[in-house]
Amino acid sequence: MATQRIIDFLKTYRPEGPCLVVDLNIVRDNYLSFERALPRSRIFYAVKANPAHEILRLLVSLGSSFDTASLREIEMVLAAGATPDRISYGNTIKKERDIARAYSLGILLYAVDSIEEVEKIARVAPATRVFCRVLTDGVGAEWPLSRKFGCVPEMAIDVLRYAHKLGLEAYGVSFHVGSQQMDLTAWNRALADAADVFRNMEEEGITLKIVNMGGGFPIRYLKDVPTAQAYGMAIFDAMSDHFGNRMPETIIEPGRGMVGNAGVIRAEVVLVSRKAVNDAVRWVYLDIGKFNGLAETIGEAIRYPIRTPHDGGVVGPCVLAGPTCDSADVLYENLLYELPVSLSIGDELFIFGTGAYTATYASVAFNGFEPLRSYVI
Repeated sequence: MATQRIIDFLKTYRPEGPCLVVDLNIVRDNYLSFERALPRSRIFYAVKANPAHEILRLLVSLGSSFDTASLREIEMVLAAGATPDRISYGNTIKKERDIARAYSLGILLYAVDSIEEVEKIARVAPATRVFCRVLTDGVGAEWPLSRKFGCVPEMAIDVLRYAHKLGLEAYGVSFHVGSQQMDLTAWNRALADAADVFRNMEEEGITLKIVNMGGGFPIRYLKDVPTAQAYGMAIFDAMSDHFGNRMPETIIEPGRGMVGNAGVIRAEVVLVSRKAVNDAVRWVYLDIGKFNGLAETIGEAIRYPIRTPHDGGVVGPCVLAGPTCDSADVLYENLLYELPVSLSIGDELFIFGTGAYTATYASVAFNGFEPLRSYVI
C-alpha cells in the first residue's frame, strides 16, 4: 500500500491530472527480498514493467541485471549505468537490424523460440548465447502469457540444436508461468519441461548451462499472495526434484513483483451517474482509463485496490469507466466495485499497486488525453 512518502508528495506538490508516483524505497526492499528468497538466482529486472530512469539507476547500483524487450530498452539500461554483460535481449521477436545494433553495443544473450529467429542472430550476432523459450499453460496466472511466446519442448530441442550447428552457444531454456502467478506449483511444471530439454541436449553432447525462470511473482491487490520466500522455497524444491545435484545456473525476471506495489495512481472522479432513475448501480467515470494507464483491466484481469475520501461510510455497487469517447474504455462492469455512496464529482481517488504496467501502457494522446504523468521519489 501507499507509503507516507507518496501521500506527502501528492499533498505537497499537487500535480495536475492523473499521475503515478513510485517510491524507490519499496523498490529497494523488493529487490533485497528477491535476493534473500532466491539467493542462487541472478535477478534480471523486466524493464517493460516500468523503465523509469530512477528505477533503472537504483537497480544498477544494487547489482541487478536486466531483461529487455527492445533496442530502446537496451539503450535506457546502458544509459542508467549497466554493463552489456548484465543485459538480456529477452524478446523472441526482434528485427534483424535491432539484433545487429544490440550486438554492436555488446549484448551477448538473446531469447529465441524458433529456427527463423536463430538464423537472424547467427547472421548478425555470431558466437553469442541463446536460450529457447518453452511454452507454459499459464494456469494460476491472473494475466496469462501463453501462446504468443515459446515453443513446445520437443521443438526447443530442435531450435537449440540448430543454434549450436550455426555456431551460437546453446545456452539454456526459458519460460514464463504467467504474470501475477498465484500457484506455487506453476514453476514445478515448467521446470519439468526444462529438465527434459536439458537431458535430451546432454545426450547429443550439448551441455546447457542456464534456466531462465521468467517472472510471474505477484503483488497484493485485493487478495493476499504468497511471500517471495514461499516462492523461493517452492522453486528450490522443484529444481532439486528435476535437476538433482546437477543444478544449472538460474535467472529470474521480476517486473510486477519488483515495482508493482511501489506505485500509486492519483485520479479524480469526473462524473457519477446512472443509466435509469431507479438504477441501483452507479457509473463512476475517472480521469484515467484503459487508454491512459489502466490497460491491465482488460478482461478485468487485474483488480486494483481503490481508496476514496469517504471510506468507512455506506457503500454501493459501481461500474468504473475511463474518460475517453470509446465504449471499450470500461474498467470494471462484470464484477462491480463497492464504493461509498457519498462519492461525488471532483473527489480524489488513490489506485494502489500501479507501479508496474501503467505509465508505459498509456497512449500518446488518444482523444487528446496526455500520457500518464509519472514521478519517482
